[in-house]
Amino acid sequence: MKLNENYSNLKESYLFSTIAKKVNEFSAAHPDKKIIRLGIGDVTLPLCKAVVNAMKSAVEEMGVQSTFRGYGPEQGYDFLKNAIKNYYAEKNVSLAPDEIFISDGAKSDLGNILDLFDKDNTVLVPDPVYPVYVDTNIMAGRKIIYINANEENDFLPAPDESIKADIIYICSPNNPTGAVYTKEGLKKWVDYALNNNAIILFDAAYEAFITDATLPHSIYEIEGAKNCAIEFCSFSKTAGFTGTRCGYTVVPHALGRLNKMWLRRQTTKFNGVPYIVQRGAEAVFTEEGRKEIQTNLNYYRENAKIIADTLTECGIKFFGGKFSPYIWLKCPNNMSSWDFFDYLLTNIQVVGTPGEGFGKNGEGFFRLTSFGSRENTIEAMKRLKSLIK
Repeated sequence: MKLNENYSNLKESYLFSTIAKKVNEFSAAHPDKKIIRLGIGDVTLPLCKAVVNAMKSAVEEMGVQSTFRGYGPEQGYDFLKNAIKNYYAEKNVSLAPDEIFISDGAKSDLGNILDLFDKDNTVLVPDPVYPVYVDTNIMAGRKIIYINANEENDFLPAPDESIKADIIYICSPNNPTGAVYTKEGLKKWVDYALNNNAIILFDAAYEAFITDATLPHSIYEIEGAKNCAIEFCSFSKTAGFTGTRCGYTVVPHALGRLNKMWLRRQTTKFNGVPYIVQRGAEAVFTEEGRKEIQTNLNYYRENAKIIADTLTECGIKFFGGKFSPYIWLKCPNNMSSWDFFDYLLTNIQVVGTPGEGFGKNGEGFFRLTSFGSRENTIEAMKRLKSLIK
């Protein structure tokens, strides 16, 4: 028996585990202090009524012999895939139902999709980056190269023809920086991928936060993208499914064998998302569901505005927040990311995410999330103003 020694190349602990440990230690030492968490991107608003009602009805179905369902299709039920297909059609993107695969979330699929690719492929990720992209490839032993995302390019790097990569990760709106690619910006990446016979893994988990009609929600709005891109999306941030778990991955037929390979992988290693959850996800696309979802999204958008306005008032430079739930701020007084984390935790008991945890270029930056409650967001910004001013 031999272990996968690639795990030895991982950092000792996951970023958010380190944060949790620091917060727990502080809380144990100061039980009288109220800690406000604006770090991990978990939602706080409950599932909307349309989703809950759909799930209740599905539960009732499961309790009746004639409507009970056992194992479902591993790639998802047609009713949900057709709802997603129609959603894409509104963006002038045509998809076939068998190009859509229902999953238990984008995070899982972003790692699992790597089963389809040889470990000798070179992976290109922007820095800073969502740690899962890096860690899953380290586990597999792949070579990883980085492209700089920084202030100079507004954290939206363009492809570099001198860099040759086989697998490219793009997240827009971006986690952690909140930056959003234009159609022109994404077209450069699509052209690069086509010219280099590369595949783009496009993370669209936060697309619902985009309100500018000129900005793309899907990479398939870009000509040629179906020939070089797999898209991942999630109901977690769109509809509060962080604890319910549902998402989807689009693998176009134009990618050749990859569509059938992913189907084969899923039917072997995945038993599908529960029927009850998929009925809830279907309700997200109903007229009632959409109205309720937008109410929740507007709530988080307003939280982001409250944070952005406070940072502006305090003279702190930041990115994101307009079309993203994340605000990426520059640590004041040239503080390091972890020093700023400790500074906020110790002095005002506000928790964010140190940018250094997202990569070398994240050093000196800090991520705040708009997913907190309105009360906590306002209180956290009140504390920040009292500390910075």
